[in-house]
Amino acid sequence: MDNDWVVVYSTDKQYVAEMINSLLESANLNSVIMNKKDSSYNFGEFEILVQAANVDQARSIIETKE
Repeated sequence: MDNDWVVVYSTDKQYVAEMINSLLESANLNSVIMNKKDSSYNFGEFEILVQAANVDQARSIIETKE
């Protein structure tokens, strides 16, 4: 993955990450979920990343839905 991807949201719940990812994709923003959850000890988070050029738009969309 290129270095121009930025974390715009993180959560410890997979279903929330999936919902946010779908929300961003429905707004025609490319986004990915980075799973940083440890499966053995069940800690960590899911991070939503978008390209640096879309950070402000993505954060705005997320804030309106929270």
